[in-house]
Amino acid sequence: MTPGNNGASTPEDDDPFGYLYADGQANGAQPPSGGYGYPNSVNRVRAVGTRQYGQQAQAAPYGQVPQQQGAYSQPNAHYAAPETLPGGAQTAQQQMPSVGVGGGRGGRGPNTKGLLIGAIAVVAAVVVGIGVAMLGGDKDKDKASDAGGTTPTQSEEPKPSPSASKGGAAQKDLPEVDAKALRLSPGLTTASDFKGAKADGGVYVTGFNQVGAKVTWTVDGIEKAGSYRLYVRYGIPGVDANATLVVNGDPQDRPVNMKNFSGQPKGDWEKGWQETWSNVNLTKGTNTIEIACNEGNQCDAVLDQVWLKK
Repeated sequence: MTPGNNGASTPEDDDPFGYLYADGQANGAQPPSGGYGYPNSVNRVRAVGTRQYGQQAQAAPYGQVPQQQGAYSQPNAHYAAPETLPGGAQTAQQQMPSVGVGGGRGGRGPNTKGLLIGAIAVVAAVVVGIGVAMLGGDKDKDKASDAGGTTPTQSEEPKPSPSASKGGAAQKDLPEVDAKALRLSPGLTTASDFKGAKADGGVYVTGFNQVGAKVTWTVDGIEKAGSYRLYVRYGIPGVDANATLVVNGDPQDRPVNMKNFSGQPKGDWEKGWQETWSNVNLTKGTNTIEIACNEGNQCDAVLDQVWLKK
C-alpha cells in the first residue's frame, strides 16, 4: 500500500508475516520472496567458512579448512586497513626469528637466567668462605698475641737441658776428682799394674782391703744445700765388695755398694771396672766425704774416680 491508496487489500498483504498465522495460511498467504521476511531484502545464505572477500569461494567439505584464494597482502574490496586510509599511520610488521640452542633458528633458547643465578650463588659462597677463613685467622693471631709467647712455637722449640753426665755443662760447678788425689789413710797407695782405670795415667788407689783404710774428699764450692749423688768408679776381681760412707762425720745407714753388677769372672781385674752411686745430703759451701773399710765391710776393691751429680 502506498500513501493515498486506500484500495482493497487483504490482511496477509498488509502483514508481511501473515503466512505464519493459521488464518493467513488458510487464505493462501505465501512467504515473501525476499530474505528474512522483508520485501526486497537480500537472502544470501552461505555455508560457514566459504565467504571470501573480493572473490568467489567454494564450500569446503566437512572437516576441511577452506583454502583462501586471495593473499592477505592483496587489496580487499570490503576491508581497508587504517594505514591505507589517507592520513593513516604507516606500520611495518617484522617477524623476529627465534634463536634456538647453538644459534640455530627455531626451538627454545638456553636458560640464561638460571645459569646467571647459579654463577652468582657460586661466587657468593666463595666470598663467604674467604671471609670466614680470614676471621678465623685473625682470631688465631689474637690468641697467639694474648698468650704473650709463653709457649714455644714449632720454630722456637725449647732447648734441651744440658747433659747431666759426668763433666757435662750442667755439672761444671760440681766437683770431680781422681781417687789418687784424695787424702789417703796409712797403708793405701797408688798403682797401675792392670789397665782400665780412667784416672790420669791409668793410676788407681790400692790397699783398700784392710779394716781402717779410708779415702777422704774435701768438697768445696757447693752453692746450694740439698741432696746429691756421689758416684764412685771402682775395680773388683769378679767378687762383690762394699764400704762405709761417712758425710760430714755422720756414717750413712747404707754402704757404698761395689757389687759385681756386670758378672765378670772371678780374678780378672781388668774386666772388673764398674760404677756405683749413693745419695748424700750436702750443705752449702764445704763438705767432707769419707769412704772407709770398717768392720763387716768387704773391701777387696781398688778406687779410680769420684764425682757428684745433682
